[in-house]
Amino acid sequence: MKLIPFKLALLFTILLLLISSNAMADKYSDTIDVFIKSDAVKPFFNEAYGYAVFPRVGKGGIILGGAYGAGRVFKQRSISGTAALMKISVGFQLGGQAFSEIIFFEDKRAYNEFTSGTFEFDGSLSAVLITTAAQAQAGTQGSSAGVSLGPATGTQAEANYTKGMAVFIHTLGGLMYEMSIGGQKFSFTPAK
Repeated sequence: MKLIPFKLALLFTILLLLISSNAMADKYSDTIDVFIKSDAVKPFFNEAYGYAVFPRVGKGGIILGGAYGAGRVFKQRSISGTAALMKISVGFQLGGQAFSEIIFFEDKRAYNEFTSGTFEFDGSLSAVLITTAAQAQAGTQGSSAGVSLGPATGTQAEANYTKGMAVFIHTLGGLMYEMSIGGQKFSFTPAK
């Protein structure tokens, strides 16, 4: 029982290290550039009503886990506000990880749902994992998540919206057993 405070302190230390970064303004442009280079993601920038970009999300856990990231929300290519991503989870998980995340809103309804104040992904939504190369590499569970099988096969599966949203993740570093976006909670603050 004495290990629980140590585990919690370690978890929060890992999270702080993962989410600390400098020059956040440049991080948004750099993160968008990484995603737009992916053949699987590029069409979403042209067709989506809006999107939310999180340059660095820190995630860590030892049985009890958490994630946090700060982002910007865009409506028709203009900044409409900021968002915070939070997740607390309990269950078998171990490690720490940092990743970038982008969420595309297919239409005004999906955008309004996300920006309504607090929004939470349910367990049925999955994400597509991309690499820094121009193609996605692997997808998480779910029939709607499409992926590229890589340059060796030249095969590109179709990535689709689920409930008006499409989510893509780019791993920045770390190793963690557990990668899901279900349970992520978001808060939105409109730009002034």
